[in-house]
Amino acid sequence: MPIESSTHATVKAWDPLIRIFHWSLVLSVVIAFISEDDWMNVHIWSGYAVSLLIGFRLLWGLVGTRNARFTSFVRSRRVVMQHLKGMLAFKAPHYLGHNPVAAVMVLLLLSSITLVAFSGVIMIAGEGQGPLAHTMFSSWNGKWLEEIHEFLAHFTLLLIVTHVSGVIFSSLLEGENLARAMLTGRKKLRSHWEDFDLAQQTAIPPDHRAGPD
Repeated sequence: MPIESSTHATVKAWDPLIRIFHWSLVLSVVIAFISEDDWMNVHIWSGYAVSLLIGFRLLWGLVGTRNARFTSFVRSRRVVMQHLKGMLAFKAPHYLGHNPVAAVMVLLLLSSITLVAFSGVIMIAGEGQGPLAHTMFSSWNGKWLEEIHEFLAHFTLLLIVTHVSGVIFSSLLEGENLARAMLTGRKKLRSHWEDFDLAQQTAIPPDHRAGPD
């Protein structure tokens, strides 16, 4: 019987810290967007939360678990384009971690959200608030800065919509509920992943390869 035919066999893909980061970031970004006009204090504090979460993700991307590290999923442009072509042809290979196209989106979102948060901190610095108050950034004020902040926020929203659409498409393509995988931390056990060789028994302990958490 092929391994893929076992509907109950799963493997750990995402560690708890990555999952907590992901859904905390989702919540913080949503709060930041809905509080922008009417609850400025809430908007500012949600921006601080986003900044702390991004800082954690950058650190965890360097020293975290295998699938969390940037070195495990950042690929060359050639590999990204090959995977994108495979997706469009409905025959993309499976990845235990982020696939090459998803990895690009991860980097874009991290960069864009970082710029949104940073521009917001600069904006309130001009009002004598925040960690950058009374620094050289305090003089960076004016309508132009607000317009940059809003542009970056709307660009990030576009990336989020693209990301969600990509998750839905990839879930259907791969037969894997990727949103649920980010909740449970587990993916279906398969005989092959492009980013992991199942034959490397020492890389995934037996209790990680199948069964409930």
